[in-house]
Amino acid sequence: MNLSLNSNNISTFPQETGPANHLSPTVMEKLTLLAAAAKYDVACTSSGVDRHGDGTGIGNTKSCGICHSFSADGRCVSLLKILLTNECIFNCSYCQNSRDNDIPRATFTPEEICTLTIEFYRRNYIEGLFLSSGIIETPNYTMDLMYQVVYRLRTLYRFQGYIHIKAIPGADPLLIEKTGFLADRMSINLELPTGDALKRLAPCKSRQTILKPMRQIQNSITQNKNELMLYRKAPRFVPAGQSTQMIIGATPENDFQIMSVAEGLYQKFNLKRVFYSAFINVNQNPNLPTLAGGPPLLREHRLYQADWLLRYYHFTVNELLSEERPNFNVYLDPKCDWALRHLELFPVEIQTADYKTLLRVPGIGEKSAKRIVNARRGCTLDFSDLKKIGVVLKRALYFITCSGRMMYPIKIDEDYICRNLLSDRTQIPRELREESYRQLSLFDDTQPAI
Repeated sequence: MNLSLNSNNISTFPQETGPANHLSPTVMEKLTLLAAAAKYDVACTSSGVDRHGDGTGIGNTKSCGICHSFSADGRCVSLLKILLTNECIFNCSYCQNSRDNDIPRATFTPEEICTLTIEFYRRNYIEGLFLSSGIIETPNYTMDLMYQVVYRLRTLYRFQGYIHIKAIPGADPLLIEKTGFLADRMSINLELPTGDALKRLAPCKSRQTILKPMRQIQNSITQNKNELMLYRKAPRFVPAGQSTQMIIGATPENDFQIMSVAEGLYQKFNLKRVFYSAFINVNQNPNLPTLAGGPPLLREHRLYQADWLLRYYHFTVNELLSEERPNFNVYLDPKCDWALRHLELFPVEIQTADYKTLLRVPGIGEKSAKRIVNARRGCTLDFSDLKKIGVVLKRALYFITCSGRMMYPIKIDEDYICRNLLSDRTQIPRELREESYRQLSLFDDTQPAI
């Protein structure tokens, strides 16, 4: 069944009783604009929080059940991802919704967003809402409208599903606090990696204005955790944590600078995620670079891989990059690249290496490292066992031994190993090898490739 939603097939919505029994074509036109405008905001992933329904309302969510895309043929429909408005008082050089851009504009009312969310949820299209916005009139006015949305959903509609809200820098701290007690996750876009870049491309914004509410959310999360230890029924503040987003490629920062900023954010603000968005030149602004090869998607991919190493594999930025070597190797993932530059640490003996050492072996992930540690307590592991455990042997075989023996007679030589790793096509994701930049939307009528 095709689930494409537009004003031409609005009659496919059945008439229902209650506050949301009809979606007018005007609302659908807004949805078309504001769902498409939200695709540039990537701080929305398959992460979430457990929120259990208590029997008095509708909806619940599991932390593993939140996805970020809705397709016309029914693939992975979980979050309604929209902007409150694409109106904006700011004139950021990189933003499609910049004040001076001559584009169609639209603004939802809080009731319209609630209606859409509940109607989509009733039809099992979504499990929650991701709501961002341009700045309309003032930051306070915009944040208040977003608060009204989440307040209505939680109280009037008794919606207990997942809600991710973008906080508006410059808004009243009280508004951000009230919204945080109703949302599951909040995020504030850092926009660009450095303050100088922000000053050049978005002079109406400042780093201090962005970091101030980020610090407020961090402090409130910490305070709330302490309250929950004393009072189990205390309301939860942003239980899924906060995140941020940086645009990559619009300004000349290297990977070392970008990852250093990300590392600092994790350490100083306890963020759950830093998202990296490959720059797309939607404005053709003379202050922005012309990227002959299109958006730097492979660079974005390497940054995400490195970010994973920081958060789960106990690496530091200084181990992966340096001022002398400031950018990642686009042909190899950061973990393989690091291992090649530190062959003196290999091969690693599977039977005796500790957990953190195993994590640094290419082809061994977090889960497989835990499985190795547990399995070897009762038996001696060989390479066939490692394959069953989930180790990617075509990468790991150059860096490990089982009972003192390598899988094949291999010379520990950087050039030899590098050539063999480069022959592994999975070093570059299939979607980047075979497809151009594309994001699924609510109005995608394309059939999936089989």
